[in-house]
Amino acid sequence: MAIVNVTPDSFSDGGRYSGSVETAIAHAMSCIRDGAAIVDIGGESTRPGAVEVSAAEEQDRVLPVIERLAAETDALISIDTYRAETARLAVAAGAHIVNDVHGLQREPEIANVVARTGAGICIMHTGRGREQEKRADLVADQEFFLTESLKIARAAGIPEEAVILDPGFGFAKNRDEDVELMARFAELHRLGFPLLAGTSRKRFTGSVTGRDKPDERDVGTAATTVILRLAGAAIFRVHNVAVNRDALAMADAVLAAAEAHAAKRGS
Repeated sequence: MAIVNVTPDSFSDGGRYSGSVETAIAHAMSCIRDGAAIVDIGGESTRPGAVEVSAAEEQDRVLPVIERLAAETDALISIDTYRAETARLAVAAGAHIVNDVHGLQREPEIANVVARTGAGICIMHTGRGREQEKRADLVADQEFFLTESLKIARAAGIPEEAVILDPGFGFAKNRDEDVELMARFAELHRLGFPLLAGTSRKRFTGSVTGRDKPDERDVGTAATTVILRLAGAAIFRVHNVAVNRDALAMADAVLAAAEAHAAKRGS
């Protein structure tokens, strides 16, 4: 899943692709050529401290890009929004997936939009703006929050095969929590859904590697991609598609070799 931010203030590429629809489309098509299967379009920065934009401004940013992209590629298109109306308009414009960083809990009506349109839904864990008390155990908190989100999804009639879960690396989590979440990532499989990894250029990768600038964190990101693929992650939301595709090729080769070895031992 390639990240295409059409915002002036995203933490990594703020303003780079927000100048025109053509600039955003050119970047998206470049990501697809590099091997992206999904393009995630966002019109509001989710970095800590970012200024919230209006629904109208968000829609003005993303809808023309989605419409053009839907006409020019068969790649899946994801809309990165927590707003029900933006999600509805984006799917009407050609988006296939709704990526909600508030896990359906900020505007629960978004779940009804997903159910009515037949879109896929990525439900992310976050600690931002939550009323619930944070659980002391990291995975227990994941399970508590995501279980609540899944209740909303089921009540709206979203089929389980349309759901992807995202543990929300970097969202109201410090460096140690992000690293622990990576170490315990496999525990999240007991929730029973495919898992998305969104570690790309996040602050904790810079903290671990000593890279202050986000665009210098692609090697660290690729390391997290390998670790999380070996732990069973299915989708990787990244800025640099080519580097992470190479990392995934190595991880998948190791997984295939391990599977072949296990099959030999069992025969």
